Amino acid sequence: MRKITIIGAGSTEFTMGLIADLVVEGSEWELRFVDISEENLDVACHLAERMVKAGGAPITVKRYLDRTEALPGSDAVVTTIAVGGRRAWENDVFISRRYGIYQPVGDTIESGGISRALRTIPVMVDIANDVVRLAPNAYFVNYANPMAMNIRALRKVTSSSVIGLCHGVKEVIRFLADFLEISDDRCWCLAVGINHLTWFLKFEVDGKDAWPWIREKYAEMEKKGILYGGAPNHPLSWELFHTFDAFPAVIDRHVSEFFPQFHRTGEHYGQTLGVDRFSFEGTIERGDKMFHRMQEQAAGRAPLPERIFERKVGEHEQLVEILNARDGQFEKEFSVIVPNEGQVTNIARDFAIECPAVISERGVEPVHVGEVPTGVRATVEKALLTVELAVEAALERDRKKFVQALIVDGCVKSVKDAHSLADELLAAQREFLPGW
Repeated sequence: MRKITIIGAGSTEFTMGLIADLVVEGSEWELRFVDISEENLDVACHLAERMVKAGGAPITVKRYLDRTEALPGSDAVVTTIAVGGRRAWENDVFISRRYGIYQPVGDTIESGGISRALRTIPVMVDIANDVVRLAPNAYFVNYANPMAMNIRALRKVTSSSVIGLCHGVKEVIRFLADFLEISDDRCWCLAVGINHLTWFLKFEVDGKDAWPWIREKYAEMEKKGILYGGAPNHPLSWELFHTFDAFPAVIDRHVSEFFPQFHRTGEHYGQTLGVDRFSFEGTIERGDKMFHRMQEQAAGRAPLPERIFERKVGEHEQLVEILNARDGQFEKEFSVIVPNEGQVTNIARDFAIECPAVISERGVEPVHVGEVPTGVRATVEKALLTVELAVEAALERDRKKFVQALIVDGCVKSVKDAHSLADELLAAQREFLPGW
């Protein structure tokens, strides 16, 4: 029986999908749920128990408020934490919006992502040190955002071999396959960058370059006045594709945050970014409703979804397959977030990049990519330097480096705004920032 410890078990985006995957996979598992919130822990455990019973799976569910009790003997450790939850997330985005920074997500880059890093990184460092001490042989996977900042910090100051996982590259493979009206199992990509701005340098269908086909189809639709999926549908990503000859994942909702110069007033192709285009308020409302539904299902007051064990798209979707590959059942290429150890030769070493890697019982082996085009490199390295400043600010509790990160990122309109915004965010998140 393999033992998997999930730290941050109350995640609405992760827990149900992972449990369903484990039930369908059919192996014996011991699921160790850890959360600092007893309420969240109760929901996760009761919901898991209902799903395991419904699926008739050989899975044991255990609960822990203290991760140090759960970690010993773990074969895998997964972090899905969100320090401060959705209420702290709202402060990141709404305070920033008062400074003319419009973020549809706010968990990766710009002021929202940097602010999240300040309260998340110290907690992640403590977790990583506990994993190294209490579960040194465990396979350690992080899903918590800001992904690049978390992975860079942990690899920089701990001896952890943590990797980051995100389903964004798979999502964009599906997006482009749908555009071509084909099955995504015919597609392959070479994607490199920073998480949430991962550039598809190559995209093939049946082993052949698909960019000419995609350009031809796009030109036909443009000529007919048809925009794929309605108007607008990820227009920034398409413009970047035509300009950089590479397609950015994970399309406009995330990609827009790496180019703040294009939405200084919030305007995004005729709509307001984060308001009526990829509504942040809508994201928060959906999260609150999803958790309430999980509470009702966990308590038995609502039925489980009829199709709960069907394969679903989500952050969880590759984890079971990766754990089986790491366990020696097979080897396969995945998109992962790891330090650049030379697999990309013209991006600075050690920074946390998203790139392909083969996972097997040998471990995680990044695929050699070589050089990336200068334009792609410029967008990625600018973001990675913002990441580095944010990591240093979080580790050193350094306000000045927080301000520097905001300036280098480009989201603020002036140095004065950078100082003022930093102070407002620090004040609003004070309870989650010990040592500041």
